[in-house]
Amino acid sequence: MGNILSVYVHAANIHDTKGGVFTFEKALFYYPSIEGVCADSAYKKHFRNTFEEFHNLKVDISERLTSTFQVMPKRWRIERTFSWLCNSRRLSKDYEIRTVYAETMIIISHLHTLLRRF
Repeated sequence: MGNILSVYVHAANIHDTKGGVFTFEKALFYYPSIEGVCADSAYKKHFRNTFEEFHNLKVDISERLTSTFQVMPKRWRIERTFSWLCNSRRLSKDYEIRTVYAETMIIISHLHTLLRRF
């Protein structure tokens, strides 16, 4: 469905692969029954090493896309979720001063999307 399990907004000087580790560790804290994770090919080294060695979880890395168009179901869920978040006017620009406020606005925007569906 594309539901958000956890959100972690970080400063621009932190690389996304390291920020992804923080996000997934936060999700593991709230949902300890998670058995595996899917990630992009950019997360091969640091992300995969962290979760396969320290957390003993299976990390499924999607391979690089070919030049032809292919619909990938798991990637489509993520892209669709980001597009829903971009419909929020407050998230279209960097209005928030603190990252905690930005995380809260992401959660509020996602809740608004979920409530509109039902």
